[in-house]
Amino acid sequence: MTQDATQPLVGHLVELRTRLLRCIICILLVLVCLLYFSNDIYHIIANPLIRQLPKGSSMIATDIAAPFFTPIKLTAVVAIFVSIPYILYQIWGFIAPALYQHEKRLVMPLIISSTILFYVGIAFAYFVVFPLAFYFFIHTAPVDVAINTDISKYLDFVMTLFVVFGFAFEVPIAIILLCWSGITTPKSLRKKRPYIIVGVFAIAMFVTPPDVFSQILLAIPICLLFEIGTFFARFYHPRNRKEEMDDSDQQSDESS
Repeated sequence: MTQDATQPLVGHLVELRTRLLRCIICILLVLVCLLYFSNDIYHIIANPLIRQLPKGSSMIATDIAAPFFTPIKLTAVVAIFVSIPYILYQIWGFIAPALYQHEKRLVMPLIISSTILFYVGIAFAYFVVFPLAFYFFIHTAPVDVAINTDISKYLDFVMTLFVVFGFAFEVPIAIILLCWSGITTPKSLRKKRPYIIVGVFAIAMFVTPPDVFSQILLAIPICLLFEIGTFFARFYHPRNRKEEMDDSDQQSDESS
């Protein structure tokens, strides 16, 4: 590798390090601001289960340090979720110089919509999936079984569902990127719709709790989002050589 080729690479690595540090600092600042409210945040997250618990039941901690560390662990995850817009902004700032002019106009809406869809997925899990799933689990338990959920295990359970539903709602963005990169086309995806729907329900069966409500509540939104993604993918045409040359000439004119 020549010295001229090494210098740009080192410059990109330095910029990447700088942007990663900014993301970490942002997460830490949000975490510090939220630490005081860590117990309140855990209560909010646990509320869907607490409302469904039988009278006299409560959540428990089987580890002596769990009441202290579990809310802090949750707050750290919340800090990451809250920082996602800034993290995506830093990603955008890093990749933007490598994009052509028409690509910059297309990528920014994708970043904004992906952030919104991620939050919508988390909200859907909290307000729709949790109440139905916890109602099903608690009311199907044997009569002689006392339901006292461990706070650490509950946190792991809800965080898994948050991540699953958050990323599941990114389906339209994934479809648009696949079509934009030329890997597939909206027409091809529509032809494969029956197989995709079957695959969606199969995946939902493995990534959700073992109840039919959670599986359906994940699979149906994904199917709807699949249709939305194939619709909007029509406006994101795979870039061709001519567009690259035109944009390259335009950037050269602007720089001169």
